[in-house]
Amino acid sequence: MALLRSTGNKKVNLDFNKEFISTFGNNIKNRNVDFINQTLNDLHAADIANLIENLDIETRTKLIEIESFNIDPEIFIELNESVQSEVLQQLSIESLTKIIRRLESDNAIKILENLNKESKEKVLEKLPPKDKFLLQEGLSYPEDSAARIMQREFTAVPSNWTVGQTIDYLREDKDLPEEFLEIFIVDNDFKPIGTVPSSRVLRTPRDSKMNSIMAEMPVLISVNMDKEEVGHAFENYNLVSAGVVNKENKLVGMITADDVVTVVQEEAEEDALRLAGVGDEEITDSVLLKTKRRFNWLLLNLFTALLATWVISFFGASIEQMVALAFLMPIVASMGGNAGMQTLAVTIRAIATQELSKSNFNRVVGKEFLIGILNGIIFAIITAIIVQLWFKNINLSLLIGISMILNMIVAGLFGILVPVSLKKMNIDPALASSVFVTTITDVIGFLSFLGLGSYYFLN
Repeated sequence: MALLRSTGNKKVNLDFNKEFISTFGNNIKNRNVDFINQTLNDLHAADIANLIENLDIETRTKLIEIESFNIDPEIFIELNESVQSEVLQQLSIESLTKIIRRLESDNAIKILENLNKESKEKVLEKLPPKDKFLLQEGLSYPEDSAARIMQREFTAVPSNWTVGQTIDYLREDKDLPEEFLEIFIVDNDFKPIGTVPSSRVLRTPRDSKMNSIMAEMPVLISVNMDKEEVGHAFENYNLVSAGVVNKENKLVGMITADDVVTVVQEEAEEDALRLAGVGDEEITDSVLLKTKRRFNWLLLNLFTALLATWVISFFGASIEQMVALAFLMPIVASMGGNAGMQTLAVTIRAIATQELSKSNFNRVVGKEFLIGILNGIIFAIITAIIVQLWFKNINLSLLIGISMILNMIVAGLFGILVPVSLKKMNIDPALASSVFVTTITDVIGFLSFLGLGSYYFLN
């Protein structure tokens, strides 16, 4: 069985072992509805999603046939995108509509994003006009904007209301969100001017004015703000939630900390995958899809490798006369490449977290220059000693030492200059930096090592 721990009425899975997945899958194939429902009822939505992802496609299809839209809609949100798309394709328009209607607007948009155009339009047509308008408006914004992750369900009251009026409103209005931590205070034009924690409302006398107990909002989120910028705002101001305003500065939604955690995690995963050249790849993607996504990146790497080989070809005579050069030149290139990737990783993180700015750019570049010199000297000495003990040739030892220093300096500088330059050209530095940095360090490494080698051994 899976290892479980209780959290209220649900249990959170710590690990699904192969036996448990097999047992669950067999009960699906045997259409044991009671066992299936009991298992799903006992687990948290995130764990059910994890369980569904571990089923094979045929078993997953049978589960959807049995449960249809009766599965908790939150489960669909927790599925990774490829499995979610696959599962949603199996549901009828009526089932999809019921799922959308039971979700908060930000989660409903996530589902609609994964539907094809035809299904999306059919689902929207079956929704009440108000819901249809709000979701269409949300989908009209850029994919990476704050509007795509904001909830359109929020609680707002006029600034001149009393605490008593607010409490009565919260109890009587049926259209309010089921859960909320903060109440937005708005002026006569519905522009947010502050927030009040719901706990403070409960502890304040009924005749107190809401504007007397509110806290001013440290930041307002624009509907067009990039999701990464939203994450920075939450981190900088320690926000639990934040109001989202349109171009007239009117309150149109809110973003909560749980939405931001998801965004930050997705951005971190995306940067890590792009740095390796695999894009938005999921573990559940097919072999052909994975191959297709990796092809362009590998093709680009092939051309850059050919460029490095072309540089080597200029020094064929040197290599023929001193075969040791062929043995040793990968050391210089690989050390430079690794040093460049270290600087690159730190730089991309600094760009993502906005730690790298115009004011500290020169200082950071200078620091990387010094690091390159220091590391170059250290590893030049180590490598030169090894080469001297191996080949007993002082010129060769000096050659590799000097080349090591030059390439480590270049690696440090270009590890920061390449991603910053790409960022200025509005190109994602995580997507394209690594191939340029490794190419530059390879070329400089071969040029310095073989060029100096030609001077030493052919002159």
